Amino acid sequence: MDYALIWYALIGLAVLIYVVLDGFDLGIGVLFPSAHSDNERDLMMNSIAPVWDGNETWLVLGGGGLFAVFPLAYAVVMPALYAPLILMLLGLILRGVSFEYRFRTERGKFLWDSAFFLGSLLATLMQGIMLGTLLQGIAIEGRAYAGGWFDWLTPFSLFCALATMCAYILLGACWLIIKMPSDLVSRYYTIAKRWALALIGCVVVVSIWLPLTNPLIAERWFSFPTSLLYFVIPALVALCVWRLFASLIDHRAVAAYLYSMSIFVLAAVGFGVSTFPYLIPFALTYQQAAAPDSSLKFLLAGAVFLLPLIIAYTAYSYWVFRGKLKHGEGYH
Repeated sequence: MDYALIWYALIGLAVLIYVVLDGFDLGIGVLFPSAHSDNERDLMMNSIAPVWDGNETWLVLGGGGLFAVFPLAYAVVMPALYAPLILMLLGLILRGVSFEYRFRTERGKFLWDSAFFLGSLLATLMQGIMLGTLLQGIAIEGRAYAGGWFDWLTPFSLFCALATMCAYILLGACWLIIKMPSDLVSRYYTIAKRWALALIGCVVVVSIWLPLTNPLIAERWFSFPTSLLYFVIPALVALCVWRLFASLIDHRAVAAYLYSMSIFVLAAVGFGVSTFPYLIPFALTYQQAAAPDSSLKFLLAGAVFLLPLIIAYTAYSYWVFRGKLKHGEGYH
């Protein structure tokens, strides 16, 4: 049994779940200044207050799992991404503090509103930059990072940050359509449509930019017969985009959120099949980076027990706090 492959899939799944779940509450943070009143901002925070910290469990699982089961990849990625990673964590800390303090002050509420927005924006942009850095490739020599301190700061990584912001705002707007009271929900349909269009534009640009700058990805995407597989994914994305706009036009909130989430899933599948079997494209495979099989088996036994529990309590928390918010009720 290929235990390294199983862990490759589990780490990828944890990162995907984190991006989908924490993506919408980061998107709500970025949308925070657009609210028309303090009451609306309270409702925006209340819509994610019961679940935001649970969503970040998956980030811990992905990062901790990478350290435990792919230590060589961890040792290479960390020096390459120290700066954006630290900035992302600072943004997440700022968000967490803002949740607790903005409901406990009146005079300083505007400060914590700003902190919530800045923390969300910072975390979003840094996640996009890290994704862009991985896609463009990390320099490795022997078994160590061989690049410079600012290799992560490139036009491509900055554009990926913009694309990530558009995607998270789309998810956040779709979540608010589900959760906000009926008298406040109409403008979020418009916001979702605008940012969906922005995201489509970003995806098109990245899909052209990436093969032009990376011959290995170009070969995978455009070499027959493997190209047939890679064209299935864009076709499914186009279908989801069409259904997303149809759902927004028909005011079907849950369907709009599910289709926006499907775009994320398909993007992750596209990333996976474009880079497999590389854990760090295109320098280090998952087999080269993996810990010994004895360690992988021991850790897998724990994961088999813990993962269903994490999924169960996450699903339960969403179920308990389902339904629309009401004015004057929520997190205090």
